[in-house]
Amino acid sequence: MAPTGKAGRYRGSVKECPNFNASQDAEALYNAMKGFGSDKEAILDLITSRNNKQRIEISQAYKSLYGKDLIADLKRELTGKFERLIVGLMRPLAYFDAKEIKDALQGIGTDEKCLIEILASRTNQQMHNLVDAYRDAYERELEADVLGDTSGHFRKMIVVLLQGTREEDDVVSEDLVEQDAKDLLEAGDLKWGTDEAQFIYILGNRSKQHLRLVFDEYLKISGKPIEDSIRGELSGDIEKLMLAVVKCIRSTPEYFAERLYKAMKGLGTKDNTLIRVMVSRSEIDMLDIREVFRTKYEKSLHSMIKDDTSGEYKKALLKLCGGDDDAAGEFFPEAAQVAYRMWELSAVAKVELRGTVRPAADFNADGDAKVLRKAMKGLGTDEGAIIDVVTQRSNAQRQEILRTYKSHFGRDLMADLKSELSGSLAKLILGLMMTPAQFDAKQLKKAMEGAGTDENILIEILATRNNREIQAINEAYRAAYHKSLEDALSSDTSGHFKRILVSLALGNRDEGGEDLARAHEDAKKLSDVSSGDSTSLETRFLSILCTRSYPHLRRVFQEFIKMTNHDVAHTIRKHMSGDVRDAFVAIVRSVKDRPAFFADKLYDSMKGIGTDDRTLIRIMVSRSEIDLLNIRRVFKEMHEKSLRNMIEKDTSGDYCNALLTICAGDD
Repeated sequence: MAPTGKAGRYRGSVKECPNFNASQDAEALYNAMKGFGSDKEAILDLITSRNNKQRIEISQAYKSLYGKDLIADLKRELTGKFERLIVGLMRPLAYFDAKEIKDALQGIGTDEKCLIEILASRTNQQMHNLVDAYRDAYERELEADVLGDTSGHFRKMIVVLLQGTREEDDVVSEDLVEQDAKDLLEAGDLKWGTDEAQFIYILGNRSKQHLRLVFDEYLKISGKPIEDSIRGELSGDIEKLMLAVVKCIRSTPEYFAERLYKAMKGLGTKDNTLIRVMVSRSEIDMLDIREVFRTKYEKSLHSMIKDDTSGEYKKALLKLCGGDDDAAGEFFPEAAQVAYRMWELSAVAKVELRGTVRPAADFNADGDAKVLRKAMKGLGTDEGAIIDVVTQRSNAQRQEILRTYKSHFGRDLMADLKSELSGSLAKLILGLMMTPAQFDAKQLKKAMEGAGTDENILIEILATRNNREIQAINEAYRAAYHKSLEDALSSDTSGHFKRILVSLALGNRDEGGEDLARAHEDAKKLSDVSSGDSTSLETRFLSILCTRSYPHLRRVFQEFIKMTNHDVAHTIRKHMSGDVRDAFVAIVRSVKDRPAFFADKLYDSMKGIGTDDRTLIRIMVSRSEIDLLNIRRVFKEMHEKSLRNMIEKDTSGDYCNALLTICAGDD
């Protein structure tokens, strides 16, 4: 029976072909592969427009008519990714999963990501079918093969999932929900060490509906989402598996939307992941995945496949995708619910922001000043000694070193550092030696100097600093450049963009909590785009986004989704352009998840050819004592590589060493 979603609707993108005739299709495929070369277009058109049950019947008819194995013939006639995709479609889902797992376990090393994806996302029945198919295809027990190829708590959780005995969604006990939430908290955050067995038992056995309520209760009693606790308490493959299970409990389509996005973003395509998801979900929940994809990434799955693949492979994938959601111009209700949940999590979670640089214990300003003087005295410079001192002291301690250095040696430490260091290392070390306000003021000044203005820097700093930080920047700017920041912004920018920056530079944002009635009214003002008057719309957005408190804005953006079925960032992108659009989107992203905003900027500064050292230095310096630890963790989750690893590959020498010391760990 075909899987159905809400209200019994079929949510796959591949539907049963009407007037189906297995023998005719078998003949058409035989003719497409007969003689010299093959008609790949005919093959992909036919196979992608039949459902799995019909393809199995075609295979049987092909064998009856020609005495040949259709999959073997397809393998012989097709090549590469296209062959893998088409052959995958010809197998029953359980046998497709069995083959993927077999491949993941074979050879040197294990493809844990493939194991995690399949075992974290399948239902009880799908798991039973998979185990049976594996036994039938390979005359081996899947559990035994997994036991031989994995270890530790990762292996234990996989074995639990393989049993396919998760409780089915039925009656949920409130008492048990509270008890499970308490048990998870006591097994992790409240315990010295972690009781992994408790996590395995609860997350591996309870029903989806029950666990969703447990996650809500956990957030209530701990002040943070269960995902944060898993990242803090677990590591390696067991951490990745548990996070995948939680994601699938919350929303399986959202989990697969993220898998697809990560398979295609950046340089290169993870074709195995792309094929596996497109094949395995095409008759289950591809429409839901498409909807969530468009909400989370503000582009359609169809358009990303189109941009990232080519040839017959691309055509076949697009047919499995089943349509382009960008063409509709509207979000779907299911996708809006996902966006609403994301804002809800942002509104309720109490995230503890943590930097990576902390005050040094047994700090001695006199001793540090002498070390720095010695490192710069005479011929040559001891960059290592300078890095050790400067990167491992808090900013307040560095300011004390500056004063001590001057009183001891009658010299300006900043001037000495400037004369002894050069290039990116000099910029990084000198940036660390300034107060945060002086550093931000200098970045703003440089963004407005010379021909042209670097609007991205203006937006990044002014959209992400709190009132106290903005006021300190204003004072530092006036002291350093004998001009008010407001005057500098006014003379260097214009129009609505100038008004946005000036409003942010006042540092007068409300600092109270949320007001639900007012949030509803604000959302109503933002949602009125019917007049087509962009000037009026931009003024309304400015009056709300630049002045309301962050907790209040989170509620405004939730109410906005309720009213419009759109995320507010989508409306901004659709109805505005240029610097105004970029400034408002930066504010929205900062309100939703500031560490994620900076994680993205850091990734962009290092991806591809060359490094944007200015951005890399600016963020590493400015966030090092605020939330760089949070940024590090989000970076790993979003980009599947650690910030440390990317810095190591993208920088070198003393500059690299200094950045790695600030980064302070590998996730």
